[in-house]
Amino acid sequence: MTLSDNNASPSCSVKKDSIAPQAVAIRNDSEHIVAMKRPTHALAVCALLATLFNTAPAAAQDADEGVVVSATRTQRRNLDIPASIDAVGAETLHQGQPMVNLSESLGGVPGLTLQNRQNYAQDLQLSIRGFGARAAFGIRGVKLYTDGIPQTMPDGQGQAANFNLSSAQRIEVMRGPLAALYGNASGGVINLYTADGPKRPTVSTDLLLGAYGTRRAGVQAGGESGALNYIADWSQFHTDGYRDHSTADRQLFNGKLKWQAGADTRVSFVTNTLYQPETQDPLGLTAAQVAANPRQVAAPAIQFNTRKTVRQEQTGATIDQRLGAEDQLRASVYLGDRQVRQYQSIPLAVQSTATAAGGVVDLGRSFDGIALNWIHDGVLAGRPLSITSGLERETMLERRRGYINNFGAMGALKRDEDDRVQSNNLFVQADWRFVERASATLGLRRTLVRFDSRDHYIVGANPDDSGGAAFSNTSPVAGLAYHLTPELSLYASAGRGFETPTATELAYRSGGTGLNFALKPSLSTNREIGLKGRIGDYQKLTLARFDTETRDEIVVDTAAGGRTIYKNAGRTRRSGWEASWQAVLPANFDARAAYTLLDARYAEAFTSGAPAVAVPAGNYLPGVPRSSLYAELQWHHFASGFSAALEARHNSRMYVDDQNSDSAPAYTLANLRLGFDQKARDWHISETLRIDNLTDRAYIGSVIVADGNGRFFEPGPRRNASLIVSARLEF
Repeated sequence: MTLSDNNASPSCSVKKDSIAPQAVAIRNDSEHIVAMKRPTHALAVCALLATLFNTAPAAAQDADEGVVVSATRTQRRNLDIPASIDAVGAETLHQGQPMVNLSESLGGVPGLTLQNRQNYAQDLQLSIRGFGARAAFGIRGVKLYTDGIPQTMPDGQGQAANFNLSSAQRIEVMRGPLAALYGNASGGVINLYTADGPKRPTVSTDLLLGAYGTRRAGVQAGGESGALNYIADWSQFHTDGYRDHSTADRQLFNGKLKWQAGADTRVSFVTNTLYQPETQDPLGLTAAQVAANPRQVAAPAIQFNTRKTVRQEQTGATIDQRLGAEDQLRASVYLGDRQVRQYQSIPLAVQSTATAAGGVVDLGRSFDGIALNWIHDGVLAGRPLSITSGLERETMLERRRGYINNFGAMGALKRDEDDRVQSNNLFVQADWRFVERASATLGLRRTLVRFDSRDHYIVGANPDDSGGAAFSNTSPVAGLAYHLTPELSLYASAGRGFETPTATELAYRSGGTGLNFALKPSLSTNREIGLKGRIGDYQKLTLARFDTETRDEIVVDTAAGGRTIYKNAGRTRRSGWEASWQAVLPANFDARAAYTLLDARYAEAFTSGAPAVAVPAGNYLPGVPRSSLYAELQWHHFASGFSAALEARHNSRMYVDDQNSDSAPAYTLANLRLGFDQKARDWHISETLRIDNLTDRAYIGSVIVADGNGRFFEPGPRRNASLIVSARLEF
């Protein structure tokens, strides 16, 4: 018996030839619905929709319902899983896209907020249902994976810059209670799966030329030879940036080799690298600076030549071994190295004090991990039962040093410590279809995360700040999915999750030096009810109502002098609606839409800042738009290979701090794509013209939460055009 291929593309779209001649595939993304106040109302709405759609005609199920991996770590039909999961396929990721940032192609996933900061020194701002919105850089609160290999460190901090979109087959985004089974994250999970090499040896290349000196060149090769399947992808990206002092260069490589060692054994090797040298950081702007000139740079950025260099290499291997008709064992191991040097804009007088850490952050991280999963597909009481269990161990060793930033040059040593973070995890999950139409999911995860720090900079008034802390948690989850029709599923789930402080959030403490071990993990209780499936042969729908209560929320206490100090607040509540809709329309049109309504507020008052300022209960969480809408309409003329698409995106205003003292205004953007495809016997060539921000709207693309200098705002670019050309040759 051969192994199933967990990296095979999930058929999450309607097959073109199964609808009508020249019909366009439904792409996997989102919709719009009005808000209701209570979960009981949500249940009534879902039941009413189910009744209305119960007469929809039957259609092929395997392709149309979709197959996902994230929820159970093995292939399962989406309709059987009590969770919100979207699988975004290769067509959406690649067609007419620059393939530089996740924000390009995941806009149609409800509940997911992606802000392109136009600042490659700080990465994207990414949050799911409000989790991760306050991250100053990188991504926290959301677990990131590439081909099953973590891109999130054991402390919960991750980076999306090394996601290689041009070689991706699909990206799965999971929200809600089941994300707790991945451990140290409350918001959700984002899984990128690299494509397999094609059956025939193939070489492809692509070129992007755009405004602000933007260009990207990439080359990819793949194929199959006997039991070996391979793919390799390399790209070089450069931009002068929309704003002054925001030049960036990025080199990415991603490779995957699969070896079918036997009928029951498969081995996969993956490796990826990121090199991003001397990426300039323009910092944020005040509201007055934005009004005067949104492309300008903050003066301290020039004075101290703020910039960042990142180099990362990571390699992993996975062995899938079939043990019999019902059992499979999967073992994986990975290791990597990440080097970061960042120059910050801190006044020299502040940097030079006895207990200051300087203005240059120099981090050397080595990280590794192992995981062992057992997957059992059997029966219980004559009904299908699947059990997935596993253990995981992840370690990060960090050498953290700080130096004086002497107006752009590295000066004297001011901080020197060795930090260690280790995460040990055990989990088990059972999925049982106890009747033909219904299945139940139960899961439990035990997580232990330990931080240790050894201080080597003990000079004068700077004491020995060595210490450690350990955080543990047990996360239960439960869910139920019921098939109202073969193509429509109603589900409900609940669970408890937690987030530890990250190493960055522990880096400073109030009133002293060393790590802030007074910080506690935030604990959350998540509930969700939803409806998902197909309406006839031409439409897909998802609808979810969610409610999350969190205590000990980690918030910014003070942000001044280059130090951001965090504290625990009281309780918060995030509740809202997510909806998506996709349709194949007459006359070669297809459409998709996604809508999110999120009410994220503090449920208890607290104080922050120095001097302390009250944050009243009822204030909104910063960096989180209350509502967001994405819509796209696409048309194809198949005879000529021409296509056109119009995208629209709306975000409501976002507050900049816990006091809700200011906000970035709401905005609506439109983007236009015009594409041509030419196919010959062995060639496929395509050209795309993109016009982004078609109406030339002035807007704030993202905010820097709780910036101590009041430079909260990061403006987005005005109308700009780019040309993308790609070519593929099969041998």
